[in-house]
Amino acid sequence: MHKKLFRALLFLVIPGVMSAQNSTGWKAGAAHIDITPDHPVRLSGYGSRTTECDKIAARIHANALALQWQGEAPAVIITVDNCGVPAAVRTEVLKRLAAAGKTVQDERFALHSTHTHCAPMLKGVLPFMFGADLPADQQERVDRYTEELTARMVKTIGEALGKMQPAQLDWGGGKVYFAYNRRLKTETGFQNAQNFNGPSDRALPVLRVRSADGKKLIATHASYACHCTTLGIDEIHGDWAGMAHAEMELRFPGAVCLVAIGCGADQNPYPRRELRFVTNHGVNLAKEIVRVINQPMRPLTGPLNCATSEVMLPYDNLPTKEEWQARAADKNKHTAHHAKKHLEMLERGEKIPPALPYMVQVWHYGDDLLTINLPGEVVVDYSLRFKREFDHARTWVNGYTNDVPCYIPSQRVWEEGGYEAADAMIYYGRPTRFASGIEGIIASTVKKLVPQNFVTERVQLMSPDPLSSSVKR
Repeated sequence: MHKKLFRALLFLVIPGVMSAQNSTGWKAGAAHIDITPDHPVRLSGYGSRTTECDKIAARIHANALALQWQGEAPAVIITVDNCGVPAAVRTEVLKRLAAAGKTVQDERFALHSTHTHCAPMLKGVLPFMFGADLPADQQERVDRYTEELTARMVKTIGEALGKMQPAQLDWGGGKVYFAYNRRLKTETGFQNAQNFNGPSDRALPVLRVRSADGKKLIATHASYACHCTTLGIDEIHGDWAGMAHAEMELRFPGAVCLVAIGCGADQNPYPRRELRFVTNHGVNLAKEIVRVINQPMRPLTGPLNCATSEVMLPYDNLPTKEEWQARAADKNKHTAHHAKKHLEMLERGEKIPPALPYMVQVWHYGDDLLTINLPGEVVVDYSLRFKREFDHARTWVNGYTNDVPCYIPSQRVWEEGGYEAADAMIYYGRPTRFASGIEGIIASTVKKLVPQNFVTERVQLMSPDPLSSSVKR
C-alpha cells in the first residue's frame, strides 16, 4: 500500500545547471546499507515494552556520505536509524576504519541518530529504560546487534569513501510543518502534549550532492527538529525519517538520502500513533526536499573546516548514600532500579561521576555554510539561539549527533522542570539532573569554534564567556 502512494508521487526532475559549475575541488561518494536485524531483539525508546521484537513493519538503514575538498582529509556524515548510537560505537567505528586503511579523523566524522523509537536497543544507551536488567539471553542479543550495527556502519562508510568522484555541492532550505512543541503547561506541571504556543523550528536545511556535470544526483542530506515518535508499535520501523528515506529512494534510484534530526527533543510529530500518519510525514518531508533541490540553490565551496571541543557539563548535587537507599525502596520500579544500580557502584568503590563529557562539533564550508552538531536530545531553544547569534541564513544546527547520552535542556526548560529537564535522566542512567547553567557552557563552546564572519554584529559586540576546553581541528 505504501509503495502505491510513493509511486504516485514520483517526481524525477533534477535541473542540471541550477547552480554554477563547481569545478574547484569537491569529491563525494555515498552508500547505504540495510541494518534490520535478522533475529529477535529488544527495542529501545519505550519503557513499557516487555518482550523482544521479531516483527518488521519497515526496514531500517544506515546512510553514509563522504566529502573531500581538494587535498584535504575526507569528512564523513552518516545517519543511522536508531534511538541513539553511543559514543563508544562511534569510537569503535573510527578505530576499525583506521585499521582498514580508511582513516577518518575524529573531528571530520558526524554520526547522526534518527531517534526512531522502533529500532533495536544498543549496548550503553538508555540502559535503565525498562526498570530492570535484561535477562542474560536478551542482553546477549542486544550486544550481538550492537556488533552487527558497528560492522555495517564500517562497511557502508568504506563504500562511500571508495565511490568518491568529482562533485558539486549546493544547499538550500525549506519548511515542514508536522512538528509541534510537546511541553504543555498544566496545573500539575508540564505534560507531553501538543503545545501550539510553544517554540518550534520547522526549518528543513537541505544539502544536494551531484556529479561534476550536474546531471546525476549522488545524495541529499536534510534534518528536521522533531522527535521520531509518530509510532508506538513494538515492531521495527524507521518512523518518519525512515519513510522519507524510502520515498526519496523511490524517486531517485541510486541516490542516497540522509535524514538527521535537529534540536527536536521537545518537539513531537502531529498527528501521530497511526501508520498513515508516519507515511504522510515522511512523504511530506521528502516532497519538500524535492522542491528545494529543484529550486536555485547556493553553491558550497571549501575548504571544509571541522573542529571539536569537549567540555564537562556538571550535574546538580549528587544524592547521598542514604538518599540512594531511600529511593531504592520506591514503589516506582524505574526510580528503584536507578537507585539500586548507583548503590552497586558505591559498593564496588566506584565514584559516581559529577559531570558529563560533552563534545561540541562545528563544521563550516568556506564562508557558505555553518553546521553545528550537538550530542544528546537537544531542546529547540538551542537551534533558535544559534540562529540568532550567527547568520541564520547560513546556520544549520543538529542534535542527536556523535552520542545520545541524555536530554540537553536549555536554561528555560531547566527552570521549568519536567521530563526533558530532569525526569528522563533516570532512563539514561545519569545520577541526577544537570546543574543550572549548562546552556551557557555549551553556547560558549560553540562560539569559540565558530569563525567570526558567521557571528552577527550584535553578538560581536558582546564579550565571549571564558571557558577552558580542548579543541581538535
